[in-house]
Amino acid sequence: MVDVVEGCRLPVLRKNQENEDEWPLAEILSVKEIPGRKLYYVHYIDFNKRLDEWVTPDRLDMKKLQFPKKEAKTPTKNGLPGSRPSSPESEVRKSLDLNLQTATAPSRGKTLPTPKRKAESVSLATQVSPATPVPCLPGSIEASQASVYPAVRDTNTFNLKSNARDDHEQLTSLTTNGTARRPMPNQPGRKRKQPPNCGGTDEIIKVFQYNNSPRCANVYLQPGEDSQDSSDGIPSTPRMTGSLVSDRSHDDIVTRMKNIDCIELGRHRLKPWYFSPYPQELTTLPILYLCEFCLKYLKSLKCLQRHLTKCNLRHPPGNEIYRKGTISFFEIDGRKNKTYSQNLCLLAKCFLDHKTLYYDTDPFLFYVMTEYDSKGFHIVGYFSKEKESTEDYNVACILTLPPYQRRGYGKLLIEFSYELSKVEGKTGTPEKPLSDLGLLSYRSYWSQTILEILMDLKPDNGERPQITINDISEITSVKKEDVISTLQYLNLINYYKGQYILTLSEDIVEGHERAMQKRHLRIDSKCLHFTPKDWSKRGKW
Repeated sequence: MVDVVEGCRLPVLRKNQENEDEWPLAEILSVKEIPGRKLYYVHYIDFNKRLDEWVTPDRLDMKKLQFPKKEAKTPTKNGLPGSRPSSPESEVRKSLDLNLQTATAPSRGKTLPTPKRKAESVSLATQVSPATPVPCLPGSIEASQASVYPAVRDTNTFNLKSNARDDHEQLTSLTTNGTARRPMPNQPGRKRKQPPNCGGTDEIIKVFQYNNSPRCANVYLQPGEDSQDSSDGIPSTPRMTGSLVSDRSHDDIVTRMKNIDCIELGRHRLKPWYFSPYPQELTTLPILYLCEFCLKYLKSLKCLQRHLTKCNLRHPPGNEIYRKGTISFFEIDGRKNKTYSQNLCLLAKCFLDHKTLYYDTDPFLFYVMTEYDSKGFHIVGYFSKEKESTEDYNVACILTLPPYQRRGYGKLLIEFSYELSKVEGKTGTPEKPLSDLGLLSYRSYWSQTILEILMDLKPDNGERPQITINDISEITSVKKEDVISTLQYLNLINYYKGQYILTLSEDIVEGHERAMQKRHLRIDSKCLHFTPKDWSKRGKW
């Protein structure tokens, strides 16, 4: 029998969401022997890492086995021989670079040098997933092009959303910090009058007329300085480094594999999705036990029962700053409650792949959401934020524990983070990159919040209501870049007769009303008792 080793690729049997058999291609990350048989730890190619698992030999399709390629020696920058195994990511990058050179080559036969970039330091999954669409508003040309969902220009329509998937798949270059960017070649044909950094006027009028049904609501965006980000400018790319962003260049075989099989937290048993650096001696246990109030980890049920007789906590340490019904929020200082904060980070790392773990929790505040019953305050989720953020981040990490997901708690955490920003008198944005689930939650929250404001606008003396990007940002505390990217994601923003127009179609309105009917959990600002601190005036946190 052929020996399957680490690095081999072959189809592996798994069940999909419809409980049907499928054979996706997978990579063998590790092999271990237990009495009587072998087990293989596999990563399904193009699937999220949380689906990685140990499988038995009978689930492997040995007929299509692909052995790992031999390492080819390549010269390094210093001219010394080095070695690096080839990978699918490097193949993709090479093809993207070739496409970039072809697309950007000048028409008169001249060639331009391609700038060097540190491609290996960022994983491909990180590069394309977290990028935030950047608007087509007055600003730099570079800003208008740095979007995962770029404006599609053709002779018939100017639609910002319909062909987003095609554009996403046809990215022709990747920048160093992970944002996808597509060069915009000049379109052949006659010249048309262009609005600032946007598509042709004729194309936009068609979309405007198509959407201008009797039940549509048109909202004018006032042109001028208020609709621009003139103070700090719209960044051409979102920042990919931050206080808790993991450095993917140091991924190794250990951190790519889940090391905890199961966690018991109160009445729930959780299956971790990702690696978390719990002590090595605990990773061999079938179940890791956690005290649900202080989050201390213990190796056995007996140890947990003995701990509970001594643990006096029935809620997270820190100040309770919000309570409505059974929902409470506690503010925890990472310096004053270091042990709890570190234990919270260890638990959260089991379900967050894009963030790293810092044992130095001093610069952070943690806001833990709990649900109350007769036994105490049970943790539902949390978010952390820097005490001082130079990038206007109001969230560093955010997590709803799996037993509470898909019940509205994620949006409640996001809404609470913006409620704190309103009290602080600031606009905020989450730290990038967001996970796939985090991006979905934020995009849904931004859409509902902005549509709620637009639908409440009243006509002024028979004229269509007017609002600026700054107005929306100040009302919601959502950063201007996120407001604009959401408007583009919803395909609301158009350019008509020298000004920007937002067109709300029937489908958008009806979809928003259905979504708001399902959203029962909301933050009541009257129940918030929070006084922001000026951390810049403190010598130490």
